[in-house]
Amino acid sequence: MTIIEKILARHSGNRVVKPGEIVDVDIDVRLARDFGGASVVKNLEENQLEVADVDKTWFTFDCNPTGSDQKYAANQQYCRLFARNNSIPVFDIDAGIGTHLAIDKGLAVPGCTLVSTDSHANILGAIGSFGQGMGDQDIAAAWANGKVWFKVPQTVKIKLNGWCPPDLSAKDIVLNLLREFGANSLLGKAIEIHGNQLDQFSLDQRITIASMATEMGAIAIFFPPSEEVINYCKARSYRKFEPIFADSNAVYAEKFQFDLSAFHPAVSMPGKPHDVKDAEEVMGIKIDSVFIGSCTNGRMEDLRVTAKILEGKKVAPGVVMKIVPATDEIWQQCLAEGLTKIFKEAGALVGNAGCAGCAAGQIGQNGPGEVTISTGNRNFAGKQGKGEVYLASPATAAASAIAGHIAPEAYLPDSPTLFFPQMKKEAAGLSRAGTTTEKPEVISGKVWIINQDNIDTDMIFHNRHLAITNLEEMGQFTFGNLKDWMDYARKSEPGDIIITGRNFGSGSSRQQAVDCFIALKNQAILAKSFGAIYERNAINAAFPVMSYNSLEELNLKNRDRIQIDLRNGIVVNLENGSETRIEPFSEVQMQIYKRGGLLVKK
Repeated sequence: MTIIEKILARHSGNRVVKPGEIVDVDIDVRLARDFGGASVVKNLEENQLEVADVDKTWFTFDCNPTGSDQKYAANQQYCRLFARNNSIPVFDIDAGIGTHLAIDKGLAVPGCTLVSTDSHANILGAIGSFGQGMGDQDIAAAWANGKVWFKVPQTVKIKLNGWCPPDLSAKDIVLNLLREFGANSLLGKAIEIHGNQLDQFSLDQRITIASMATEMGAIAIFFPPSEEVINYCKARSYRKFEPIFADSNAVYAEKFQFDLSAFHPAVSMPGKPHDVKDAEEVMGIKIDSVFIGSCTNGRMEDLRVTAKILEGKKVAPGVVMKIVPATDEIWQQCLAEGLTKIFKEAGALVGNAGCAGCAAGQIGQNGPGEVTISTGNRNFAGKQGKGEVYLASPATAAASAIAGHIAPEAYLPDSPTLFFPQMKKEAAGLSRAGTTTEKPEVISGKVWIINQDNIDTDMIFHNRHLAITNLEEMGQFTFGNLKDWMDYARKSEPGDIIITGRNFGSGSSRQQAVDCFIALKNQAILAKSFGAIYERNAINAAFPVMSYNSLEELNLKNRDRIQIDLRNGIVVNLENGSETRIEPFSEVQMQIYKRGGLLVKK
């Protein structure tokens, strides 16, 4: 049998298993991360299932350890509460990538089985273990039953012959293999790596290659564990284990051989990890940002290579560089060895341990039009943001950061490529700036009466939406964090006027808290008083805000129609004819209002 067949046989109670058979597999290590973990808990609770063995069960918060996204923060807390109630250990936001922790903390050992909500759990193949990313229901079943069903895959044998050129990294090797096999020719198969130089491959190199099995469509890439790997796992694990190796007469679906000396430093083109070119072919492409890290290349060896290239140099002007170690242990070792100092002196941002640039959180996203070179394992459109992402080794990424363009280390230039000013484009008009018709001094509309004081800008327009700059998108979030008024955007009508209490708009300086009302085509806000910054923002946006002492004479109720004379400060209830006076527009406010905004030319 092959490695995966022997592991699955041992963990299903069978003497022999063959490709195509479906077996129930005992799972030694059962992980759920902040991405998917909350759904695992929900599945357990909704189906009234208990955790079978908490000693084999862990949470790992690695996708967005900073909790910078409210949904991630909520999911993490949901999982923490479940963990407390069920005595489940948590590798929390300071720990790092869960699959790496499984290896480094000795949870996983050669020959074991592991499942996670992480699609790259198959990096466990680096130590000769079976690791699989699975969906929320599968993980919930593993937590509740201790086992999951699995179809035994065929195994392909890849033999790497010859010797590595000194400039060829593990990432380059796997990118070259990805070029050979594409994204689906090995779909659903397991891969075993063999070769005369295999024992020279370090654990970090094995992890890099194993982590990209998913991009090749494979179940996993397995390395027969070397003596170094076995000793590493023995030193860190509390468990006894017996490494598993393929039988000498194991049956493989296919066999391939490659000469390592024929491989070259490589780069994956944006959107397609399997669209691989030699780094020299794409050398010179201008970049905006660099990311070094991920479960593929956030290990100690990767960061030492990065530091060696960066030492004494600076990141090219205008280029942003982000470096994120895979685990806190590696982060601390970078600090102890002086690597962090080198990174910072070069101008890089060093992040908390975690997935970072591969996940849509933490510090890894790029913006529209941004060109990034990354050491991650994926560059699908939208995976790392709105820009273009090239995949490369840490050496190529670090050299590119200094060069200002894609450059293998061997072609590091004496001076960086600089950005040059582009031709000015005609600015797109914002609907809040400027008008083509005369703005009326007397307005009328239906009222919403919100009898609350101290409505702050987070209640008006929550900070989770602050990245929105398009006016047309803002209206839907108006009062989205104000109790009893969260449906305001749905029921508001064009021309509406809001009447509220004291200190409206206190808090932050966010312009969106004014612009969201403009987006809804609301006409004005009357309040007993306004936050100072809010009042300025509204006046400058030509949005009428006016203060009053009392409106009791008007006998107003919700959806009454009122008329406001902005210049004279007269308010009339059109339902009953009553009127009162409020603070009128100042001359400055009127001028800005008439002009259509502070920035509109006179």
